[in-house]
Parts: sequence; C-alpha cells; structure tokens
Amino acid sequence: MASLKDIGLAAAINILSAFVFFIAFAILRLQPFNDRVYFPKWYLRGLRSSPMRSGAFSKFLNLDFRSYLRFLNWMPAALQMPEPELIEHAGLDSAVYLRIYRIGLKIFAPITCLAFAVMVPVNWTNNTLENSKLAYEDIDKLSISNIPNGSNRFWTHLVMAYAFTFWTCYVLKSEYELIALMRLHFLASEQRRPDQFTVLVRNIPPDPDESVNQLVEHFFLVNHPDHFLTHQVVYNANILSDLVSEKKNLRNWLDFYQRKYYRNQSKRPLMKTGFLGLWGNTVDAIDYYESEVDKLSSKVMIPSPYFSLSDMSKSFEV
Repeated sequence: MASLKDIGLAAAINILSAFVFFIAFAILRLQPFNDRVYFPKWYLRGLRSSPMRSGAFSKFLNLDFRSYLRFLNWMPAALQMPEPELIEHAGLDSAVYLRIYRIGLKIFAPITCLAFAVMVPVNWTNNTLENSKLAYEDIDKLSISNIPNGSNRFWTHLVMAYAFTFWTCYVLKSEYELIALMRLHFLASEQRRPDQFTVLVRNIPPDPDESVNQLVEHFFLVNHPDHFLTHQVVYNANILSDLVSEKKNLRNWLDFYQRKYYRNQSKRPLMKTGFLGLWGNTVDAIDYYESEVDKLSSKVMIPSPYFSLSDMSKSFEV
C-alpha cells in the first residue's frame, strides 16, 4: 500500500509540473511574437495594432527585465474583475475558463469536508487491519479496507457515494445552464457578422447544362428565395499548388544541368533516376528534366483529369 511519503512525492511532482507550465505560460505571454496569440480580441477591436514597444523590447524577445518581476500581476486583477467586464475585456472563453476552477472548488470542497467529517471517523475507529496479518501503513486506516466484511458501516460509504454523485451532477447541471445562458447573451450582444449567416456547401454534383456557379445560384433562388443573398465559389487548389511546386523544383534542376553543360560542352551531364541519384538507369540529365517539366506542364494546363467538383466548395449568405 502507498505510504504518506509516496503520496507526498506524487503530489509534489504534480504541483511542481503545474507550476512549471504556469510559469511558462506567464513568460510566453510577455514575448512580442506571441502577442497576437494571447491578445487576439484587442487586435480584432483595433485596440492594439502591434506588440507594445519600448527601448527594452526587441522584435521577438522581451528584454525588459522589470516586466518579468511583475509577470503574475494579471492574476489578482483577473480574479477580482466582474464577469461582464471580464467577458468584455478578454472574451467569453476567459470567463468560462475561470469558472472551471470555481466548479472544481464547488464540487470538491464540500465533498472533502463531508468525507473528513463522516467517512474518516467511520474508517479510523475500526481495528480490522491491526488484527490482520497484512502489511499496511497508518494512512490505510482511513480507507474502506479497515472495515470488516459484513459490517453495517458499509452503508456509510454507499450513502456517501450517492451524496457525492448527486452533488456533482447538481453543480455541473447548474453551471452548464449558466454557461449556456452566458453564451446566448454573448452572441446576442455581439454585432452581426456575415460569417454568422454563412453556410458551406461541398461535393456539389455536376450538371452538364450549368456551371457550378449557375447551379448553386439557381438552386437557392428557387428553394430559398427569401433568405439567399449571395454566394462565392472557393476552389481547393492544394493539388495544383503541389504540381506547381514540383514543377518549380524540376525546373531548378534543369537550369542547373544546363548551366553545367554550357560551361563544359564536351560532355553532356548524366544522372541516375533512382533515389537521390544513387542507383537506377543512367540517362541524360537535361533530356530527363525537360521531359519531366513537359509532363507536369501538361497536367497544370489541363486540370480536368486532376481536379473534380468534389474539390470545390460553395459558401452563401442567408
């Protein structure tokens, strides 16, 4: 069984790990290159256009050592700030994040007090472990293992298990209802934005008589004439981008071998077509790369075999 020393060591490791991550978070938020990550709402509202700069700030690293001495000053201010003001200042996510810690306190503080007041005396006042031949620690007397089989004291554990479960469910239900109301109020108080009324449509079936643009517009004007406003075709050009990048790389190799040949025209450059040019068929390097560039050029110029309507998306506003 675990001893107090083992439990203390495990607790120390967890507390130390949490403290290290917390310090890392507090230090990283001071760095200019993380400014848009930690303060996105200020940038969206125009309250901030660039990281705070002074003579002690560089482009990527905060060199103002005085700021590291007060890097935890934001915590008391955040905890003391009223919830509506916190939402206005840092967003709904920050308020919900702080409520998670409060939920933990609401759940575990009463459970801990009740467990020490009721269950610890019930378990400690038995002598089952003392009369057994098992190896045990003093802390084991606080557990259910110190209660003999068939004892009526097991009812205490059963009742407490139901009490803890009901209390946890009640707190979670209450908090989730409150957070849901906060979210609805937050969305209702925000200014209307086009993305709130935009729907993404994918995998549009082909039509031989209409283009994708005409097909989508005709469909929504017929079926949703009172809600449809406009639409925008968005193409997934990842495949095309990969082909262009590959062609550019092959073109660079072609230029390299052409310059090499122009410097010494007595011998055309040769290469192997295998992995990293270590093995494979030996071919003329210039002819090989010219043929590869031509193949990719034909793929880029004739996209129909490589791009289909499944690579297209459509967004429209209602």
